[in-house]
Amino acid sequence: MASVLTLENVNVEGRTVIVRVDVNSPMAPDTKLFLDDSRIKAIVPTLNRLSKSKVVLLAHQSRPGKNDFTSTLGHARELGRILGRPVKWVDDLAGDKAMAAIEVMSDGDILMLNNVRMYDEEINTKGTFDDMAETQMVQKLASVADLFVYDAFACAHRATPSGVGFTNLIPCVAGELMAEEIKKLDQALENPARPCIAVLGGVKVDDSIAVADNMLRNDICDEVWVTGGVANLMIELAGHDIGLINHDFLVGELGKQWYSTVEKAKALLADFPGKIRLPVDVAANIEDNRVDMSLDQLPISAPIFDLGIQSIRNLSVAIKQAGTVHLNGPAGVFELPDFALGTIEMLNACAESEGYVVVGGGHTATLIMKRNLASKMGHVSTGGGACLDYISGRSLPAVAGLEASARAFSMETQSSINTL
Repeated sequence: MASVLTLENVNVEGRTVIVRVDVNSPMAPDTKLFLDDSRIKAIVPTLNRLSKSKVVLLAHQSRPGKNDFTSTLGHARELGRILGRPVKWVDDLAGDKAMAAIEVMSDGDILMLNNVRMYDEEINTKGTFDDMAETQMVQKLASVADLFVYDAFACAHRATPSGVGFTNLIPCVAGELMAEEIKKLDQALENPARPCIAVLGGVKVDDSIAVADNMLRNDICDEVWVTGGVANLMIELAGHDIGLINHDFLVGELGKQWYSTVEKAKALLADFPGKIRLPVDVAANIEDNRVDMSLDQLPISAPIFDLGIQSIRNLSVAIKQAGTVHLNGPAGVFELPDFALGTIEMLNACAESEGYVVVGGGHTATLIMKRNLASKMGHVSTGGGACLDYISGRSLPAVAGLEASARAFSMETQSSINTL
């Protein structure tokens, strides 16, 4: 359980507050218009809590070399439209223009600085919290701020100056989004309603195996149901020949993590017999057609793109009977209509379930939003990699920074640390 301070623990009125947000959004390649503004909308609760503060926003968009690597000017405009009030923007991060813009702010003002990833210190600085604190951007911004608010859960698994550099310089607290993420994930991890199942898929196979390892060895879940690339690996390790094309794809995706992931997966199959539920059939893409086949019909010289029909039925029943469901990753190549069935039926089962369903971020969360199913889930995380790391038991740098700050600083309005 994370022990961090939240906005409830501090007096923010009249204060200058640095807020690290994640408004990184998909953009149309030609117009640079936002295709999805959900991450921008997600920070509104925190900004509402800071309505009487001077708010300075740190954010990023994409990364160098990508087509959607742009300034944050468009994000400031979109945020202003959503809030119904101006959001100022400056083409600077911690230079003279940024410092001058902060100096003239009034209570209630919001200023968004430029894309933090356009500056070398954010990209290239490695090391401890103190190493991050020594960067010019952190030193200058900390010198004019009273408080740092971390509200970028989707970036919480990355140690960067804009995320953890303020840890030992000024008090750091979790924003509304960050606090909600920790609370909801902890709820499903620490005292889950039984039976608790984890449904793990997608192509981040090494991360999913780490999640399965943490959940089974710590008795967090009762069963792990595997789909997507995770299922293909487990099917192979269980003694079925999945075909060279599918084997080589997994090797390519895992790269240097291949051997360590295979060893951990083998150990899980040996140590938890019956608790890792494999598909009984799969769907292969044969000349652009969906062909369902049982495991006995393997190997196949075509790519496996989805669960088979019987496996989809089995998974749907398990989800509907579960008290808690941890879902991360699609069940197949859902972008192709013929191979979207497993993922769609999996999400429909989650929406119909009376259990507590926690969905990791990334592609699965995006698909849930598009299908308007979010309100039927217990929690849809804004983080992909961060959510996977958290439920796999790995320490998130941003959470560690908030916990360290909570220990180091005594807030004038703090009676006790708010344990989420």
